[in-house]
Amino acid sequence: MKLQKNIALKQYHSFACEEMASFFTSVTSKEALIEAIDWAFNNNQPYLILGSGTNILFTKQFNGLVIKIDFTGIQKLQETASELILQVGAGEIWSHFVSYCVQKSWGGLENLSLIPGTVGAAPINNISAYGIEVSEHIVSVDAYDTLKKKWVTIPNIECAFGYKSSIFKKEVNRFIISSVLFKLSKQPFLRTDYGAIKSVLHARGVTNPSVESIASAVIYIRSNHWPDPKKLPNAGSFFKNPMITKNQYDALIQQFPSLMAYPITDNTYKIAAGWLLEACGWKGIIKDQVGCFKDKVLVIVNFGATNGKSILDFSDAIIESVKVKFGVVIEKGINIL
Repeated sequence: MKLQKNIALKQYHSFACEEMASFFTSVTSKEALIEAIDWAFNNNQPYLILGSGTNILFTKQFNGLVIKIDFTGIQKLQETASELILQVGAGEIWSHFVSYCVQKSWGGLENLSLIPGTVGAAPINNISAYGIEVSEHIVSVDAYDTLKKKWVTIPNIECAFGYKSSIFKKEVNRFIISSVLFKLSKQPFLRTDYGAIKSVLHARGVTNPSVESIASAVIYIRSNHWPDPKKLPNAGSFFKNPMITKNQYDALIQQFPSLMAYPITDNTYKIAAGWLLEACGWKGIIKDQVGCFKDKVLVIVNFGATNGKSILDFSDAIIESVKVKFGVVIEKGINIL
């Protein structure tokens, strides 16, 4: 194991703040991961598992060992005339993996094109976009169970997938993902019912959509509406869409007729968090070099702040304003350290 000391984390997370880690190592094998965990245990150091750092905000120095997961590889395990099973290393860049599948016309993940992060992070947050959740195409997840101290394979049904949630997010730090098994289709059911995709395909004169044309539309949409973290440091949507009861919805819609909310069950509604933030006047607001992106209010952007605490304070001010105006509590969708 190659161990580094006092490493700046700026290049390892998409908010690009200048917090430090006491110790840092990158692992490319299961053996190296176990060695790193054992080192942390033997030296009484906490450890943090890190992918590409696109869903995390460091607000202070991490006094422990940061373990960067760099397991790579895409392996075809099974193939039939209609579908195939792929095993993908947790350290593979998600957008590269989706592009690889699209180029081969393997369907299922095209609506999730250009989402930042790694393959290992996808099941943790059950990433979703344009009508698709990644859990729809996950067969199982291979991980190291730090509680039982052994490698395990967790089938989809035991992953407890939900809205931006999973067992990996609920049982924090228990499972360290090494690879994910995906089922993709050679005869895919294409999802073009999302409004933005429909509009782009129509504008391009596409009447017979394909995996490739849908991926191209999604990439166009994301490129034009979401800031590139390499140019404007951010972690995508900072907040979750809050859930409320029907009684809460009925009361709010009376007071705010333009409220954007959608029924999930007979007694549950999901509110568009972006609508809440815009209604509170946050779109395009910048304070102390931190602000809401002009085209996507849910995206908090670091315009030059050197410490993550400034970003955290900005997000807390947003949460408080929404609570005061609507009586609704919105939750952060990223990990805060």
